Amino acid sequence: MRRLGIHSFVWTNGETQEGLEMALESSARHGYRMIEFAYLRPEKFDLDRLARKAQDLDIEIVVTMGLPAHADVSSEDAAVVARGTTLLADAVKAVRDIGGIRLGGILYSMHGKYDSMPTRAGWMNSAGAIAATAEVAKACGVQLVLEVVNRFESNVLNTTAQGLKFIEDTGRDDVFLHLDSFHMNIEEADPAGAIRLAGDKVTYFHFNENYRGYLGTGTIDFPAIFDALVDIGFHDRDIVFESFSSAVVDEALSRVCGIWRDTWDDANPLAAHARQFIEMRWAEALRRRDVNARP
Repeated sequence: MRRLGIHSFVWTNGETQEGLEMALESSARHGYRMIEFAYLRPEKFDLDRLARKAQDLDIEIVVTMGLPAHADVSSEDAAVVARGTTLLADAVKAVRDIGGIRLGGILYSMHGKYDSMPTRAGWMNSAGAIAATAEVAKACGVQLVLEVVNRFESNVLNTTAQGLKFIEDTGRDDVFLHLDSFHMNIEEADPAGAIRLAGDKVTYFHFNENYRGYLGTGTIDFPAIFDALVDIGFHDRDIVFESFSSAVVDEALSRVCGIWRDTWDDANPLAAHARQFIEMRWAEALRRRDVNARP
């Protein structure tokens, strides 16, 4: 893997400048070389200061977000789609301004539970909005990645196969997938097979346990996932540890993601364990590959 990162919600609810700076410092102290922020509103945060601190700490920045209902680009309402397209363009520019390298997350729909199936018109509106956003991202030097999430957080992209079809419908070769072991555990019949299906179209990966807590303490088959990532040559792409607990995460995300309990209450041992777990399991997967390759 090129860089190992951590989500800022491990450290802070993201509501204050001081919290974000603390998250950067804590990530660096634990040896992480990348941090993932939720959408940063330029009117609320000093992006230049965050950019300088990240540079001083040698940490890359990624930003992820989901769209609100009034800016859902998968809507059939042209005004709503237009608002979402503008919001996405502004988000790309904010990532550029903070010195970030990537915008990901649920960029293609509202982040939340729908009460109806997606429509073909809504799907194509979303694909068109992402294509327009990709053009802005290209000009800004920002990579665009679409997170495939579970059915309770979007009705558009729930499987890797859907994600690949959606990218095809954007008509762009510079839009990629963002996969997450938590969501795959819910939606994919074969998470490892889905990773292999994605191949070089997945450029960003979240490691989560099935209950959002300590890696390796739940039900996810991590050896199979690591083996699949090794098989597709993920060593030059980025991995981020993500974990949510009501002890830290902000109220809005608690509601939309259903974070109703403390899955942990001390971020430091959690972060230390995650880094050790990922690095160790990655090394084991590489060794298995080498053993299997022997004649």
